Amino acid sequence: MTASPEPFRSGFVCVVGRPNAGKSTLTNALVGQKVAITSGRPQTTRHVIRGIVHRPDAQLVLVDTPGLHRPRTLLGERLNDLVRGTLTEVDVVVFCMPADQRVGPGDRYIAQQLSELGRDGERTPVVAVATKSDLVPRGRLAEHLMAIAALGDWADVVPVSAVDGYQVDTLIDILVGHLSPGPALYPDGELTDEPEAVMVAELVREAALEGVHDELPHSLAVVVDEITPRPGRDGSDGEPPFLDVRVQLFVERDSQKAIVIGKGGARLRDVGSKARQGIEALLGARVYLDLHVKVAKDWQRDPKQLRRLGF
Repeated sequence: MTASPEPFRSGFVCVVGRPNAGKSTLTNALVGQKVAITSGRPQTTRHVIRGIVHRPDAQLVLVDTPGLHRPRTLLGERLNDLVRGTLTEVDVVVFCMPADQRVGPGDRYIAQQLSELGRDGERTPVVAVATKSDLVPRGRLAEHLMAIAALGDWADVVPVSAVDGYQVDTLIDILVGHLSPGPALYPDGELTDEPEAVMVAELVREAALEGVHDELPHSLAVVVDEITPRPGRDGSDGEPPFLDVRVQLFVERDSQKAIVIGKGGARLRDVGSKARQGIEALLGARVYLDLHVKVAKDWQRDPKQLRRLGF
């Protein structure tokens, strides 16, 4: 008698962890392509980015969230609310704890939040992941895995390196195993459901965060004003299309504006050059990127300005 084939599985997987725990890098590695911006600065992710993993037997929809943290501003409170709201709607949670850092109060705070998760009387499975496993020797990794195991009642504990691919496929297998049978949620080949304007803004923000002082990441917001085809260059003549992309970067103080622009505008030109490469790859067109830097004083604490900037 022939065994019946395994049913197709699908569902939503939320990636959580304290700021700078490697969540976005892991999301990109699982999808196999860049869908979330990464930076060495905490609080890089501002939006919930969905990356889609396609397999013959399953589809995982990954939800990358801002890091849960103790908020100091209205923006921080709203980011935390965003994470908690997402956690109530997913099928599996991935909890990232970087191997190059000790388990700390931030991890314990998140572990406590996750211990209360569930729907319809059933606990949501949480897979604890030791990210950045390539950065530590084996003995230290084993010690870290024991500390993670002692922190909570996890469905699985997995060491992973998103940089060199160590156990990325194993993690996908484990996550698929926690999903219920169900149809594909997105068309084959689609990697993210983020609007193009949001992805463009994230690419500009990532380029602007490279090599800056600690104060800037929290204070930088990016808004795409328009993405429009250049008249007569829409690609209908067989030539590659050409797009005009106008973007505004908002900071909170004049001193931060000077940092973003740089001496004689050199830094802003460098930001534009780096961001344009990613934007052209994303949009499949040549791009003229027009960047403007403005000061929106203390926007992180101003409800009206937060709304205007998309938070």
